[in-house]
Amino acid sequence: MNLDNLSVVLTTILYMVSAVLFIRGIKLLGKADTARKGNMLSSVGMLIAVVTVMLEKDVTSTLKSSPLQNAYVWAIAAIGTGGVIGAVWAKKVEMTGMPQLVALFNGFGGLSSLLVALTQYMTDPNVNTFSAVTLGLTIAIGAVAFTGSVVAWGKLSGKLFKKNVNIPGKNILNALLAFVGLVGTALYAVSIAGGDTMLGRVGIALTTASYLLLGFTMVIAIGGGDMPVIISLLNAFSGLAAAFAGLALSNSVLVVSGCLVGTSGLILTLIMCKAMNRTLYSLLFGSTSAAKSKKGAGPEKEPRSMSVEDAYLILEAASSVVFIPGYGMAVAQAQHAVKELCDKLEENGAEVSFAIHPVAGRMPGHMNVLLAEANVPYEQLKTADEMNPQMANTDVAIVIGANDVVNPSAIEDETSPLYGMPIINAFEARTVFVLKRGKGAGFSGVENPLFTNDNTVMLYGDAKQTVSTLVSEFSEE
Repeated sequence: MNLDNLSVVLTTILYMVSAVLFIRGIKLLGKADTARKGNMLSSVGMLIAVVTVMLEKDVTSTLKSSPLQNAYVWAIAAIGTGGVIGAVWAKKVEMTGMPQLVALFNGFGGLSSLLVALTQYMTDPNVNTFSAVTLGLTIAIGAVAFTGSVVAWGKLSGKLFKKNVNIPGKNILNALLAFVGLVGTALYAVSIAGGDTMLGRVGIALTTASYLLLGFTMVIAIGGGDMPVIISLLNAFSGLAAAFAGLALSNSVLVVSGCLVGTSGLILTLIMCKAMNRTLYSLLFGSTSAAKSKKGAGPEKEPRSMSVEDAYLILEAASSVVFIPGYGMAVAQAQHAVKELCDKLEENGAEVSFAIHPVAGRMPGHMNVLLAEANVPYEQLKTADEMNPQMANTDVAIVIGANDVVNPSAIEDETSPLYGMPIINAFEARTVFVLKRGKGAGFSGVENPLFTNDNTVMLYGDAKQTVSTLVSEFSEE
């Protein structure tokens, strides 16, 4: 076997090792207790892939070049800069800011694929037709993922696009932008055969501009309450863009990793849609204007509130307690206090569980991450399907900052925008404690009749302070 053949075999083996590590890493990410290991395995796989690419592309030949022409200088500078920014950013961001950070990460993934495709075109504009089409698709999907993720970040952070934006004829506009972008890709592909460089440049410019704008117009019209689903979808787009980039570059590990991210993101998107009783079609092409509920047009009933001390007396006598967390728990950073209260209740003889709705919070798995951070046992985290049959026999359900995922109008009121969405049936518990800062509606803006039920008691104030006070009451026994 000559040296060239040995190099090819070694490269193939290293790419296979990377792919296996990626697959195993994603598998381990499925559980809270193995997620850290899964992250580490995926990181090692990526390191192997990066080193292999540098060896495969004969980057070592640039070692004796000037600093500006030395590929290692650029690679180390890029990895170092990105690593420092990522480490500082991830360390500084609070858990309440994690959804918008994930949205930006998705956007950066799409942007990187977009830049790789543009760079490939600039360095080798005379690629074959297949590569031309895949480069065009990489640009298209990467552009949508980038601008769409920026809009999602703005909505989630509250810094941009705070109000829902209705674009007249948005579906026609989006279809037109998609068509123009496809025409641009076709022009680029045709220019390869005809050797017309100017036509290729026009095609690339059309594709890039059209799909950057499409990402904006597609996501800007989607309500903030649907952002968890959109984050999953944009994650799938960033993976798909990477896969097409791998096809254009003939890089197998990039195709494998992109397909893994794309398919897992799409599966999660469909799971989230099912949890909200929505279709992906209605999410992307439907109207954001929600119908107002007609139920309860009579005199409004005021929610009943209670002091923390009185709430303690009810909890002290409870034999079964279910916590139902939402984004309010993240805002208050109350997860550690909740774990302390959970321990006190168990010491008092109560059976404690956590009911987790798939769309609770602002991103997939948001509540799971928060509770794992507080060392809540994974076995105590139950889905709505697991907890709902037991809810009628539950003494106390404690709703912490959740609104839409426990809203009974999703079951009872056909005029409600939430109607048909599977919820956690907190209203069936013997007593419901709702921890809220004030009387406002949830993220979707839909009023919650649970708050005025006879078995519901409001505990107004900061959730962390309220829970900590309950812990203190147990400690004083």
